Amino acid sequence: MMNQTSKNKSLNTFTRIRDLLTKGHPSLAEIGERRRARLLAGVTLVLLAFFAWTMVSNPSSLATFAVLAFITAISYILSRTPYYRIGNYFISYSISSLVYLSLYFGTASSFNAAIVTTGHLAIILASILLSLRDFSILAAISITATFAAPLYSQIPIAVDGSYFRDAGVYTVIALILAGATAFRNRIEQDRLAQFTEANAELENIKTNLENRVNERTLQLQQASQQTSLRANQLQAITELSEVIAQLKDLNEIFPAATKLINERFGFYHVGIFLVDSNKEYAVLQAANSEGGKQMLARGHRLKLGTGVVGYAAQTGMPRIALDVGTDAVFFNNPYLPNTHSEAALPMKSRGETIGILDVQSTEKGAFTNEDLRILTALANQVSIAFENTRLLTETRTALTQVQEVYNEFTRTEWTRAVSNAEQPGFRYNSGRIEIMEDPLRSPEVVSAVENGQIVANPAIPSEDKRAVLVVPVKLRGEVIGVLHIESEDPTHEWSTDETKLIDAIAERAAVAMENARSFQDARRRAYKEQLISEASAKISSTIEFENILQTTAEELERVLGGSDVLIRLQNKEQS
Repeated sequence: MMNQTSKNKSLNTFTRIRDLLTKGHPSLAEIGERRRARLLAGVTLVLLAFFAWTMVSNPSSLATFAVLAFITAISYILSRTPYYRIGNYFISYSISSLVYLSLYFGTASSFNAAIVTTGHLAIILASILLSLRDFSILAAISITATFAAPLYSQIPIAVDGSYFRDAGVYTVIALILAGATAFRNRIEQDRLAQFTEANAELENIKTNLENRVNERTLQLQQASQQTSLRANQLQAITELSEVIAQLKDLNEIFPAATKLINERFGFYHVGIFLVDSNKEYAVLQAANSEGGKQMLARGHRLKLGTGVVGYAAQTGMPRIALDVGTDAVFFNNPYLPNTHSEAALPMKSRGETIGILDVQSTEKGAFTNEDLRILTALANQVSIAFENTRLLTETRTALTQVQEVYNEFTRTEWTRAVSNAEQPGFRYNSGRIEIMEDPLRSPEVVSAVENGQIVANPAIPSEDKRAVLVVPVKLRGEVIGVLHIESEDPTHEWSTDETKLIDAIAERAAVAMENARSFQDARRRAYKEQLISEASAKISSTIEFENILQTTAEELERVLGGSDVLIRLQNKEQS
C-alpha cells in the first residue's frame, strides 16, 4: 500500500514537471493544436539535451552544434507561445538550410558528413513536425539541393558511386518519410472519418434520445396535468362533501352544491332537479347560471323522458350529449343557448332516483368517461347529503312534536298535582319549615313564572324592602314552581355565583320533584291495579249467579268507598 502511494506521488511529480516543461500555451483551445505544441516542445528539449552533451563530449564540433542548439532553443521558446507553428517551420527549414549553407560556404567537413548527420536529422524533424504538404515542399527542395551540391559546394565533391549512394540514401529516406507521412495522414483521415461518423451516429442517438426525452417529458407533463386535474376534482368532491355535510337546511344544500361545482369545474351551467312525488316531472331546485336562475324563477320542470334530464330521471341511468346539435334526446332550451354538450347524472337513494345533477358546457365533447365517474361521485354526494338532511329535518320535526306532547303532558300532570295539593308551598324561616297559607303573587314571582327567567331585585332602603331573588323551577322548559329568596341584609346585591348556585339547586329540585310525583303516580296506579286484581279474583271464585252479582256489588262498593251500587239486568225484548 505504501509502495503504491509512493508510485502515485512520483507519477504526479513527473506529470507536473512534464506539464511545466512541455504544456502548450493556455490560449490554444483545440486539442490537436495543444498536442502539436507539446510535441515541438518535447522534441526540442531532447535535441537541446543531445546538442549540449555533444558540445561537451566533442569540443571540435562546438560551433556547429552551438548553432543547432540556438535554433532549437528558439523553436522551444516558440512552442510555449500561441505561435508554435512558426517554431515548426523555423527548426525544420533552419536545420535543412544549415546543411546546404555549410556546403556552400565550405564549412562542412565533407558531403557525406553534412548529408548523413545534419541532413538526415533535418528531414526526420520535418516529417515529424510539418504537414504532408509542407514536408513534401521541403523534401523536394532538399533533394534538389542534394543532387545539385557539386555545382555550388565549396568543398570538392567527387561525382562517383559514394556521392550517388549518399544522395540516393537521402532521397530514399525523404521519399519513405513522405510516404509514411502520407500514410499517417491517411490513417488520421480515416480515423477522423470514423470519429466523424461515430459522432454523427452519436449525434443521431442524442437527437433521438432528446426527442424521446421530449416526448416522454410531454407525456409526463400531460399525465401530471391529468393527475393534477383529477386531484383537484377529488379535492372538490371532498370539499363539497365537507361543506354540504355541515348544512342542515334543505334550502341551502342544492344552491351550495351548484356553486361549488361551478367554481371547481367551471361549467357553463350546473342545475339540480328533484323528481316530484307523482314521478311525472323533474323540478329544478337550484342553478348557478343566469339562464338557470330565470328558469328557477318561473318554476322550470321537465316531464320524465323529455330531454337529457328527463331521460336520466326516467331510466335512472347517466346520459351524456357530447354534441347537442346531433343528439336526438337533447331538449333545446332557450335560456341556455350556448350549450354544446350536456351530462345528466341521476341522484339515487336506496336504489331509487330522487333527482338529477345537470351539467352543461359550451364546448363539444367536453365530458370523458373519467369526468362521468367524477360527476357521478358528485351526484352521489349531493344525494347522500340531501337524504341525510331530509332525515335530520324529519327527525327534528318528530322530536319537536314529541317534546311538545311531553311538555303538554308535564304541564297537565303538574297542573293536576298542584290543584290536588293541600298547600300552595313551603317557607323556610329562622330554621323552621312552615306551610304557606296563600300563594306568592309578587311581581317578581309573576314575571319569573311567565318568562321562565331569574328575577333579582336589589334592596330599596327608602321603602324598607329587602333584596329578593326569584328562580323558576323548570322541568323540560315548563315552570313548575319558583324559589323565592329574601336576603336578611337590606343592602345585599345578588352576585353571579349566587345566582348560578341557586339556579343549579332549582334544576335538581325540579328533577327530584318530578321523580316524587312519578313515584306517587306509580304507587297510585299500583294500588288501583291491586284492588282490581283482588275484586277480579273474588268475582271469579264465585259460581252461583246471584253470588256473582252480590260479590261484584260488594267489591265495587269497597273500591269506590261507600258508593251505592246498583246492578240491573237488561232484557233485549224490554229494550
